Amino acid sequence: MYVVCKEHVELAIENFVDEFEDAPDIVDLKETEFSDWDPPVKCVECERHAEFLVV
Repeated sequence: MYVVCKEHVELAIENFVDEFEDAPDIVDLKETEFSDWDPPVKCVECERHAEFLVV
């Protein structure tokens, strides 16, 4: 699972495919709310605001 900004979505997809050998789902964090989990606020690759969950 990767929480990333828009700039790092492609990198997160590549990393996911390399690790799991499967295509990920991409969730827009602006449009989705989680009842039991608060996603990280910052991208795992940089300090920008996280916008997508690659899972």
